[in-house]
Amino acid sequence: MTSDPYSSWEDDDLASLAHGFRGDLYEGQVALVTGGAGGIGRAICMLLSRLGAQVVTCGRDEAKLQELSDSFAGLNVEILTIPANVRDPEEVSGLIGEVWSACGSLDLVVNNAGGQFAAPANDISPKGWAAVLETNLYGPWFVMQAAARTWIEKNRGGSIVNIGTITGRASVGIPHTAAARAGAAGLAASLSVEWAPHDIRINTVAVGVVRSPGLVNYPDAARPSFDHNPQRRLGDVQDVAQAVAFLGSPATASFITGEVFHVAGGEQIWGEYWALGKPDYFRIDDPSNSPSSR
Repeated sequence: MTSDPYSSWEDDDLASLAHGFRGDLYEGQVALVTGGAGGIGRAICMLLSRLGAQVVTCGRDEAKLQELSDSFAGLNVEILTIPANVRDPEEVSGLIGEVWSACGSLDLVVNNAGGQFAAPANDISPKGWAAVLETNLYGPWFVMQAAARTWIEKNRGGSIVNIGTITGRASVGIPHTAAARAGAAGLAASLSVEWAPHDIRINTVAVGVVRSPGLVNYPDAARPSFDHNPQRRLGDVQDVAQAVAFLGSPATASFITGEVFHVAGGEQIWGEYWALGKPDYFRIDDPSNSPSSR
């Protein structure tokens, strides 16, 4: 893979990338990954499949789901795709029911579906605001609730891993995303306590900037922020997939719940991300060049 931030691994690469798990970690288990046709979603679906899981994914675009299924099938990886919009609670309820009907079980839910766009706050319309909140906050809520209801009804536990972003810091240019993702992290923490008696674990993977075609949605002015973390590089979709595999399995993370697990190169402790580019107002000159230092 090149250093192009807008590129990612091809499916045949994902099928052979090294990972840190035993090959049968998810043998006999069923995993639902929302938004599996995207860059991070594909990596999660592929890794869980390689680890023995029967993977189901959903999305709104049937053509993209078909392309994903065909591509994986060409690599002898079987994946079940179900068209569904996570923003619609009735479709989500039907999705969860279909997973149980088709697979006879549900062990892991990965809330990966998401989306946002960069814009000045004053330019975000009510419709644009609602779309981001519905996708990144309402969607995970509908999926978690529907999955938990079935687990509780069947008197069995399960695991949920939500894909989120770094919270607690300003996200200039994507305030709708900041609101939705912070809400989703708080929601996951609350539910991890309420549903702990039912043996349901819930964790969040807070993702920094990783190489993915999705980065094309940000202007060129954002590129200087892409590697603004202590490691001074972009992450990889496989990094995220391995975090999901670790947190999702009771064999590796049975005593971990309510956690926000950062896969961000340390960006949560140092770095700046400016989705629309850094405004001149916040640029600080090198002190050695200031008059007072001469």
